[in-house]
Amino acid sequence: MIRYAIAFVFVLALAGQNPSGANYDEAKAGGEDLPGLLQFADGSPVKTADQWRKRRRPEILALFEKHVYGRTPAARRIEYEVTSSQEALGGLARRKQVTIWTAGRKAPAMHLLLYLPRESSKPVPAFLGLNFNGNHAVHTDPGIVLSGNWMRPGKGVVEHRATEASRGSESSRWPVETILRRGYALATVYYGDLFPDHKDGLPDSIIPAVSGGVARESDSWNAIGAWAYGLSRALDYLEKERAIDAKHVAVIGHSRLGKAALWAGAQDTRFALVISNNSGEGGAALARRNFGETTARINTAFPHWFAASFQNYNGRPEQLPVDQHMLLALAAPRPVYVASAQEDLWADPRGEFLSAQAADPVYRLLGVEGLPVSQMPRIHEPAMGRVGYHIREGKHDVTDYDWEQFLNFADKSWGKPQ
Repeated sequence: MIRYAIAFVFVLALAGQNPSGANYDEAKAGGEDLPGLLQFADGSPVKTADQWRKRRRPEILALFEKHVYGRTPAARRIEYEVTSSQEALGGLARRKQVTIWTAGRKAPAMHLLLYLPRESSKPVPAFLGLNFNGNHAVHTDPGIVLSGNWMRPGKGVVEHRATEASRGSESSRWPVETILRRGYALATVYYGDLFPDHKDGLPDSIIPAVSGGVARESDSWNAIGAWAYGLSRALDYLEKERAIDAKHVAVIGHSRLGKAALWAGAQDTRFALVISNNSGEGGAALARRNFGETTARINTAFPHWFAASFQNYNGRPEQLPVDQHMLLALAAPRPVYVASAQEDLWADPRGEFLSAQAADPVYRLLGVEGLPVSQMPRIHEPAMGRVGYHIREGKHDVTDYDWEQFLNFADKSWGKPQ
């Protein structure tokens, strides 16, 4: 078991601001004992990189499938149709819109929006992530098709359907022009194409079609599994796109979609870089810590996200055979980046850092640098090895500051795009 020191204390002023009754006292967080990352299930140590790759990594992946995210079926061959390809954003980009079917054309389709920098003369690296409010919400670009699928209530959403008023409503989280000017492409898919984000969304999701009508079990996949599956199928398409350097695609996600990005990156080693932003419980934060959102709270509020088996650990996460440092370690030796926000206590920023720190030994075993700091960095002082981490001021969101670090981390990991 791994012991970590509690060396950082949040200064909180939360009187009257904690209606959920969640714990925000670091002294009561607990969770110091983590499952052995470099220790086989039988208790014997993992001593070599080969043992990690061939035995321990598959063992951990199977534990996450059984106890947390559910089993993802084998990938089916995608079908796709490029529905539009046009110059966009005043000549800065070429915008492509692609319909992708993950289980035949009678199954629900996912719609990919792709922006390519027009000035590049060769294939470019890309960021791929899911969005919350439809592709049309990513930018005010009038050429983006308005999503017709179920929507969460929000700006420009009437009776769970998007209207023109929702165009660009999520644009603050997607600095499209900045990404393009840095030499990267951006690909995104509306997460509701894959699984509508409500407790009764399963029948309208991709799961019945992809699973072939298989009966539901306690370890069957659910929304996070479907969102992660969609990310991999989007990568299938990007591998066919000549303008994309498919060997350098970063998978990125915020909040619940950060959980999905981490799970996609763990299962699909084609993703060359994995980024989690404010992913919290069930994402980058350690489950064993009683701080902010907990296993019991997330399973109660969002029973459709994880496998049913995950609910067995409500109120007793210490009995889980895995914790989230092991999820981050499944990305090794590929670069992985974890981003937190100072005011986003619900996501447990310290728990996210400790998770990244505890994943470090696998990177070292594989002969690469892990996290280059031993203490949690101060605000706006990113740490970037093969494992990266930052905490910024502000709340639960994706900001220009976050994207600046993600782009810098990709430049560091891959070299700047030419």
